Amino acid sequence: MHELSIALSVVEAVEEFAAGYPGERVEEVRLRVGALAGVEAEALDFSFTVVCEGTALAGARLAIEHVPAVVRCRPCEREFAVRPPLDLRCPACGGGSVECASGRELEIAAVVLGTAEGADEREVAGDVPSP
Repeated sequence: MHELSIALSVVEAVEEFAAGYPGERVEEVRLRVGALAGVEAEALDFSFTVVCEGTALAGARLAIEHVPAVVRCRPCEREFAVRPPLDLRCPACGGGSVECASGRELEIAAVVLGTAEGADEREVAGDVPSP
């Protein structure tokens, strides 16, 4: 279950990032997870909850944005979503030479911080290393 190692990496990265905001606590971690990343969202959510226990992220929520698999046809450059059953032929030109445009993401999109009293939540994005 590689979701556990992903959760560990996310918690470590966010703890390091949150250390730069003393007096605030992590309320939520927002991840972008692509359909082709090979990550089971429920297993990641469970692992995140377990890994957060006893850390500065204890009680933090995990919000997962699912990024669809989209490929780009090399000959005509049209982008199209990939859905089961897996068919990578371009619906516009019928070509089969494609490159992935999205769907492999696994990144920390944002961290939501709040005060110890739970008021004044604010989203802090960027500069958080992704797993």
